Amino acid sequence: MDSQIYGFPKLFMVFMLCLGTFMIGISVALPENKPTASKHSLSSSQANTQPQINSNSVLVALLDSHYTELAELVEKGLLLQTLEAAVNNHNITIFAPRNEALERELDPEFKRFLLEPGNLKSLQTLLLFHIIPTRIVSHELPKSPAESTRHKTLCNDHVDLMGKDSGEIVVDLAKVIRPDDVVRPDGVIHGIERLLVPRSVQEDFNRRRSLRSISAVLPEGAPEVDPRTHRLKKPAPPAPAGSPPALPIYDAMAPGPSLAPAPAPGPGGPHHHFDGESQVKDFIQTLLHYGGYNELADILVNLTSLATEMGRLVSEGYVLTVLAPNDEAMAKLTTDQLSEPGAPEQIVYYHLIPEYQTEESMYNAVRRFGKVRYDTLRLPHKVTAEEADGSVKFGQGDGSAYLFDPDIYTDGRISVQGIDGVLFPAEETTPATKVTPVAAKLVSKQRRGRLLELACGVLGAFGQHSRFNSCQ
Repeated sequence: MDSQIYGFPKLFMVFMLCLGTFMIGISVALPENKPTASKHSLSSSQANTQPQINSNSVLVALLDSHYTELAELVEKGLLLQTLEAAVNNHNITIFAPRNEALERELDPEFKRFLLEPGNLKSLQTLLLFHIIPTRIVSHELPKSPAESTRHKTLCNDHVDLMGKDSGEIVVDLAKVIRPDDVVRPDGVIHGIERLLVPRSVQEDFNRRRSLRSISAVLPEGAPEVDPRTHRLKKPAPPAPAGSPPALPIYDAMAPGPSLAPAPAPGPGGPHHHFDGESQVKDFIQTLLHYGGYNELADILVNLTSLATEMGRLVSEGYVLTVLAPNDEAMAKLTTDQLSEPGAPEQIVYYHLIPEYQTEESMYNAVRRFGKVRYDTLRLPHKVTAEEADGSVKFGQGDGSAYLFDPDIYTDGRISVQGIDGVLFPAEETTPATKVTPVAAKLVSKQRRGRLLELACGVLGAFGQHSRFNSCQ
């Protein structure tokens, strides 16, 4: 009994020791969970205390400013969150192109390329190219070429700020027209005259438009049978992309000046391997900048639809050489020469040669062959060229014109040669036929011999000479 009584405290001590160990383990485990909970609460509090964009931010000013086209592109490019982070981390400078540069002056094909869903990366790169993560106000812009600076944009490309001797400030190829247009504590907006296009976006656009990326499926017609061998004809080899059209240029011309140009059945078809509209626009702008050819440009663009027709022809693979009369020569045209319907078109058609000729090629041709006759788009008339006074003279007589401004524009498909006169085809003169009066046919009486006279005398004695015609 004593052993049981004395053994009870030992058993109680063991139980209490185990209970104490268990409580110590719980107390040790509880502090380990408290720091984890505090970390989560700290991160949530940091997220809630992240700086927000206020109403006086330059980003809000951009979205509410008169640069509506640029703000619309920013929203379509899904860049609001990126720009908010940039404004929170930097004091930024935005070069904003005016609305006209994005509405009317931007190439529609390039704008269509930017807004395609698959080209979102190019649109974002182009927009971020207009933003510098540094505050540059107007008095910090370079005023002379020696003060030119180079800055890194948000798309990691570099943009050059240059000052000209004339006092103009240029960012890349665009002139700054409204410095310090919008000024806010976290940034500034300068207005520029045109859109800035980084090289990577331009190369991507050219790659999409190049011939390598165009996949055209040629239509296949019914098989043809050779009537001689009664076998299937072998299909003609496909024309390589960019090759000259199979049909002459006259089959692709518009039926009349009031009708739209007919599509030529060249290798391009509706896929347009060449951008003829842009090339025609470039050569007309070159004429205007060159000076002295405003009248011809006005006829091509405003008075007629010839600029559109020329763009269609070049897009289908044809080449043209334009003999461009200068303003002094066009001023000599009378009202009668331009008043008849279709007269301006016919005059210009006679100055369009469906070949690609330069000043060197034409001069070498007339030096070698003397006179050269070039086809024109005014069928069936041709224009004659010959060497005169070390230059090339077109036409003959008083209606001739000399090559005055050679190679005004040459791009491999359109060649513009300035001349000092307006050419007209030689009048088709038909020789006058002499009208001779029809002479009356005189029937001479048959001459009678002596024997016949004697016979007629004997018959007359008997009154029978009237029965014979020879005796009458």
